[in-house]
Amino acid sequence: MELKAKAGKVIDELAPSLIAMSDAIHAEPELGLQEVKAAARLTGLLEQKGLAVRRGVAGMKTAFVAGKDGRGPGPKVAILAEYDALPEIGHGCGHNIIGTAAAGAGIAVAAVMGELDGTVLVVGSPAEEGAVDNAGGKVTLVEDGLFKDIDAAIMVHPSSRTSVEGTSTAREAMEISFKGRAAHAAGAPHEGINALDAAILTFNGINALRQHLKDDVRIHGVITKGGVAPNIVPDYSEIRLYVRSNDRTYLAQTVEKVRNCAQGAALATGATVSFRKTANTYENMRTNRTLAAAMQANLEALGQKVEKPERPGSGSTDMGNVSQVAPAVHAYIAICGKNVVGHSREFAQATITDAGHLAIVDGAKALAMTVIDLLADGDLRRRVKEEFASGA
Repeated sequence: MELKAKAGKVIDELAPSLIAMSDAIHAEPELGLQEVKAAARLTGLLEQKGLAVRRGVAGMKTAFVAGKDGRGPGPKVAILAEYDALPEIGHGCGHNIIGTAAAGAGIAVAAVMGELDGTVLVVGSPAEEGAVDNAGGKVTLVEDGLFKDIDAAIMVHPSSRTSVEGTSTAREAMEISFKGRAAHAAGAPHEGINALDAAILTFNGINALRQHLKDDVRIHGVITKGGVAPNIVPDYSEIRLYVRSNDRTYLAQTVEKVRNCAQGAALATGATVSFRKTANTYENMRTNRTLAAAMQANLEALGQKVEKPERPGSGSTDMGNVSQVAPAVHAYIAICGKNVVGHSREFAQATITDAGHLAIVDGAKALAMTVIDLLADGDLRRRVKEEFASGA
């Protein structure tokens, strides 16, 4: 299609700027809801290339929406950008690539919108990683109504393989805290209430629970606070946990069982327990297969080898929440060998290699081509919508 060729040429011309921006975001990693420099870089380029930018969307200072209307009314397609980093590891999930590929795609489609009806949007969503309180920017955007009139939402994520059929689990992020009573651990231990023991008993209870949970469930956490000195009975402890399941309903049931483990530990030790959600609840990802097939065709046209996932994804993403309200695809593009795992320093390094740079260009092109397909092909939009309405 001629429009795809034009969009591809725009991305080729823009490639040095996109690569430089990705590398700059990589060099200055920012945690979720604090991605001030990354958001400024992305919005600055989008605005410079003629897209109308709204910043501070849905009350999040680093969220944005950049849009370009076509020659007349029509469908709206959103390209999702992420740009937050992980604590200490930096861009070990490659969000520097996600953000710049999304921006490149948006700019390329904007360049041909004069020949299309509808609207292209680049949606900047902060804090996909659960590293900060209130993480899950897309959840906030969904609740704010941003996606209520969106015909499709797409994004591409770096990985060790190229795939369009990724799934994710629903996730609850919890903080469990125990309050006890301090005492001299040798001189008067009977006067103390050990909050650290309560935390340890909670983990023991969870480990006993695992045998009686469905195979897709994942429960993992850390003790973030557990005392200050060996000769003081710890009067405060704190756990941070993720609970995941393929099914949102079963997730809620599992969370209640985890809470019971903590309440039992509190009863056993005499401590008091409290619970707090530390991030938005992530829904499981519903991949729209019709939309994924269009994305796959475009990736293959670029020379990418698209693989079937070896197993269902056990991670979680707030793109799952978007997929519950609009047809969506969360594609992956390879930047490294399968021996390199996500959320590692090795993966972060891979984002600034030649393979990582190629993923920015090919990812932007595949996104742009798929948006053009959606805007230009009414039959494709109908099939995407029918699949979504069927609940598949």
